[in-house]
Amino acid sequence: MPRENLHDLLAFVAVARERSFTKAAAQLGISQSTLSHKMRALEERMGLRLLTRTTRSVSTTDAGERLLGSLAHHFEEIDAEVAAVVDQGDTPAGAIRITTTDYAANTVIWPKLAKVLPQYPDIKVEISIDYALRDIVADRFDIGVRSGDQVARDMIAVRIGPPFRMAIVGAPTYLRKHARVALPKDLLQHDCVNLRLPTHGGLLPWELKKKSKQTQVRVEGQVTVTNTYQMIEAAVAGFGLAYVPEDLAKPFVDEGRLDWVLQDWWPTYPGLHAYYPSRRQTSRAFQIVVDALRARA
Repeated sequence: MPRENLHDLLAFVAVARERSFTKAAAQLGISQSTLSHKMRALEERMGLRLLTRTTRSVSTTDAGERLLGSLAHHFEEIDAEVAAVVDQGDTPAGAIRITTTDYAANTVIWPKLAKVLPQYPDIKVEISIDYALRDIVADRFDIGVRSGDQVARDMIAVRIGPPFRMAIVGAPTYLRKHARVALPKDLLQHDCVNLRLPTHGGLLPWELKKKSKQTQVRVEGQVTVTNTYQMIEAAVAGFGLAYVPEDLAKPFVDEGRLDWVLQDWWPTYPGLHAYYPSRRQTSRAFQIVVDALRARA
């Protein structure tokens, strides 16, 4: 393959990922006009339209999306191999991007990494908080962290935390003014704090389980938030019941600011897992981060 073709393919991947000529040009260190010329030349050589351009946005055509899917992981493997060779020096170095939730970041990821990162000043870690289930390959993350039941089967998964329970809590002031919750269906008569999920804008259903009985309750209330810590704050302030990890709520219960609700229906979930593609070539920096996160027996 002529060298200019390879350069143009790299440029195409940058434009397709960024959905922007401006951002892709800045990333590649070339002008927008040069980048635009490269894309037109590539399309002419291939005889295919790869990008749809408007005055405000850039998107891939079906052919462009297929080409991106086939090229992107090959370039990532090349980058990883180069990083692995460079990383054979005395000092582990590199940038590791992690996508996770606020709960996992605050309770597991950061406490573990804070103990290790000072030993490796050339390892840079970016933690992105997001409740969406990201395609970590397409979105260029090195590691995803989610509950074990959310990890795709084609990923390598490493357990980084113990199983945890989801609890229902409410402020004593709220509970004194409202009817007792004896069964999951009673939640429908209560104000509940909802969690908005970024995927399709839906609300997180409350999954409950008692022995062999399982149910989902779609609750309603005055307050909807986008992270777990806001749910706790709203519950403490008396705006209703919240569905949150038990260990996150426990300090507030111990202080008398929250009470447990419907305890015999709380579900248990697999522990948090770090996951990454099976084809991921691991640099020393990557392995140090994974080992730091790994749960110890």
